[in-house]
Amino acid sequence: MQSPLVAKHLTQNAQLAEFNGCELPEIFSGCEAEYGAAHERVALFDTNWNATWMIGGRDRVQYLHNVTSNDIKGLAEGRGTLALLLNPQGRILAELEIHALPEKLLVRSHASKREATLAALKKYIIGSKVEIEDLTERVGSFAIEGPKAPDAVRQIAGADLESIPDASILEATIQGNPGWLLRRSHFGAPGAELIVPREHLTMLWGKALSIVQSLGGAPIGSLVLNALRLEAGIPWFPADFNDAMIPHEAAVETTHVSFNKGCYTGQEIVERVRSRGHVNRKRVLLKFSTSRAPEAGTKLRSGGAEIGFITSAAYSPAAESAIGMGYVRREQFAPGSKLEFDGGTAEVK
Repeated sequence: MQSPLVAKHLTQNAQLAEFNGCELPEIFSGCEAEYGAAHERVALFDTNWNATWMIGGRDRVQYLHNVTSNDIKGLAEGRGTLALLLNPQGRILAELEIHALPEKLLVRSHASKREATLAALKKYIIGSKVEIEDLTERVGSFAIEGPKAPDAVRQIAGADLESIPDASILEATIQGNPGWLLRRSHFGAPGAELIVPREHLTMLWGKALSIVQSLGGAPIGSLVLNALRLEAGIPWFPADFNDAMIPHEAAVETTHVSFNKGCYTGQEIVERVRSRGHVNRKRVLLKFSTSRAPEAGTKLRSGGAEIGFITSAAYSPAAESAIGMGYVRREQFAPGSKLEFDGGTAEVK
């Protein structure tokens, strides 16, 4: 998959690369400058790795409540939540962002899993009054985040970001064009994501870029975005959790799962793991002894025995070393545990 903004990015001398199945800008002006802009001022970045669906129909809320891991019936209009789509064995088929609109539910997931996720969603309709409309090729998106993001969002969308609760969605007029504004953060700073009609996307990116640059900010690519979200400890689907894991192994049970709702696909496994009180492996944060980030899939060892693997890594200016995420066995869960990999050592944080 290729971002619809690729042609625009090339005019800004961006270097492109495949990132989790999508071709996106990897770097614009340089990692140091981009990192500084995001931390100290404001960053603009392409988020067109998303697939987007609109779910309507009388039974839409009950249906999505029954097939996902979180409480959709309790979701107030204008609010959003994270949820998982699981298979009967409790494995994670997709991460879903679900937002309640009047008479509709806006649902997003990773575009690299678009066809499989849509097929799984349709499989469970089974006679319910539910319609799923695929908006992926009709909309596009970008995000604005950093200390000066409220100023940038006010100028481009006329919205007071600081008065909007986290995980909210609202219809917005973005430089005279209709769209949605999501109050959300990709790396722990104040931020918003804007979803707009595809035909206006390039123009609105240009407008947003001018505003961000006027505030001393800059566009950032996937290298810096990856480092920022790892510093914030935010896992990404499908890089850090996917259909090889269950929620407790992925350490997303507190953010993506409700334990107070009724049955859903995969619930039996989730409940069994909770009652057991532990898993044999788990996703952890890692700090590496080198500045060079190990590749995803690199094996982790302890005492010469293979005990896990790395899922993602990047150089962190804040840590002055590479950091990342990976899976380790229960004996290495504790912070401070020391591990080895080809090329250096890793410490569980």
